[in-house]
Amino acid sequence: PARYFDTKTTEPISFFLTGLEELLAWQPNSNDEFNVSAVPLAKRQPPLQSGRPRTLVCHDMRGGYLEDRFIQGLATSDPYVFYHWRYIDIFVYFSHHTVTIPPVVWTNAAHRNSVPVLGTFITEWTDGEKLCEAFLAGGEEAYGAVAEQLARIAQHYRFDGWLINIENTLSAVAVGNLPFFLQELTARVHSAVPGGLVIWYDSVVKDGTLRWQNELNDQNMIFFDSCDGLFTNYNWKEEQLELTQRLAGPRLNDVYVGIDVFGRGDVIGSGFDTDKPLRLIRQYGLSAAIFAPGWVYEHLGKENFLQNENRFWGLLAEYLPTHSICTLPLTTSFSLGMGTSTFLDGKDEDSGPWYDLSAQDIQPLYPEQPGMLNTSCSLQDAWCGGSSLQLQGIIPPGEERVAVRLFSLQMPAPPKIFLTLLYKLEGPQPDDFTVALEVTTWDSGFCFEGNPTSLPEPNGRYYPRFLPAPPPGLTRLLAACRRGSYGWTSRCYELELQDCSLRDLSLIVSRQQPSLQETPFTCLLGEIRVLDTASVAASPPQVQGVTASQLWWQ
Repeated sequence: PARYFDTKTTEPISFFLTGLEELLAWQPNSNDEFNVSAVPLAKRQPPLQSGRPRTLVCHDMRGGYLEDRFIQGLATSDPYVFYHWRYIDIFVYFSHHTVTIPPVVWTNAAHRNSVPVLGTFITEWTDGEKLCEAFLAGGEEAYGAVAEQLARIAQHYRFDGWLINIENTLSAVAVGNLPFFLQELTARVHSAVPGGLVIWYDSVVKDGTLRWQNELNDQNMIFFDSCDGLFTNYNWKEEQLELTQRLAGPRLNDVYVGIDVFGRGDVIGSGFDTDKPLRLIRQYGLSAAIFAPGWVYEHLGKENFLQNENRFWGLLAEYLPTHSICTLPLTTSFSLGMGTSTFLDGKDEDSGPWYDLSAQDIQPLYPEQPGMLNTSCSLQDAWCGGSSLQLQGIIPPGEERVAVRLFSLQMPAPPKIFLTLLYKLEGPQPDDFTVALEVTTWDSGFCFEGNPTSLPEPNGRYYPRFLPAPPPGLTRLLAACRRGSYGWTSRCYELELQDCSLRDLSLIVSRQQPSLQETPFTCLLGEIRVLDTASVAASPPQVQGVTASQLWWQ
């Protein structure tokens, strides 16, 4: 069927639903198994519901369902990718189709990086009025059926909820039932999807007219009270933030103040000045909704996209609270889910462009210190996948080393940890530097390295012990200790901790000789793994009950 498979190639594709009839007729179907997310939402610290402002990203690009609709990837050059997952809390996939089911490649990439994904339910123009009249003015049975279908769809495809956007006027009966519809939908999503969310977009007001408020007020409070959050329109002024803050009370973090990166209408800042509105929003303790950050790709073009993307998010980073990884194993090759080539064990296996967000790895932090450190993605060389992480920086005069924070962690440390690292030093004198890993722990008087006779590290910094070869039981898994090739260096480490809680994983670049000159360095990271020895040593569960379907022999 054309909805599920591309008519030209027969490849499986992601799809949307148009109109009320398609929504109400939707049933799970054996053809849409490709569209079910295969990656559960990874845990994070602090949890989404902790009392701090959140960041929502609303992705709206040229109508949606572009190259990202191809579930098994596509050979395409310079696609759009998003990878600053550590800095955001919620991802919304937006289009102007009635029911926007997020393409599964986005859900897989976001979930791997602990970010929930929402689809969009939108009605607009005169068709939207008719649609709303049919289900909202139709009473409890009619709007209950829509709520039930939306919750079932999120549950079936394993994404995390809905943005609701009613951009048309409503009759008195319809607007009277709207809060009940939102309450019903929210309750059904919460029960069908663990951690599910329903967010209302600031559009229709309580008398049914379409009038964007750009704030939380008595005109839209009834809808805010009926779901998990409000996403405001973009044309607000500072005094409206003050009013919103006052009215939201304890639900301050549930108001997502809109920022349009394209700067349409009367806005405080957009493009590379998006930090201006964001700074104001944070001054009032509110959450932010960044709309269409694909501006970087659409407006500035595909050329230099990765540099421009890092610049855009780097300018916002101080206003974006990051979330930490809280489970092991942590393993990543830093792949963006795209490349100009495919690398395996450092070898360029297949020169040709590719794009598959489902293959995107866990992403690190992207620390920037202007003039001192630049973190970026290199498509020119990789250990596995399509890209490596490139660190370019300077060791200042008189200093011996520089630390680059790659991951924030928040979890109890297992008694014994193995770490593997693959890296490549570039530049005129790579032999002038050494590279190592550093693990920091949260302050605690009880945290010790190794045996209890050792003293706690005053600043909680630990340098895992270098292992020339893996321990006998782990030789097969940790073949990495000896597998450097194509210029990559491979290292294995071990760290024993007692009663500690992990905090950060950093890369240390040191110079071999002290110097009063500043020393520039370039280091590519190909892979990092952090493993709990006990769980690694246990034998993996056997796979059972494999079935194969959708076979096509040629």
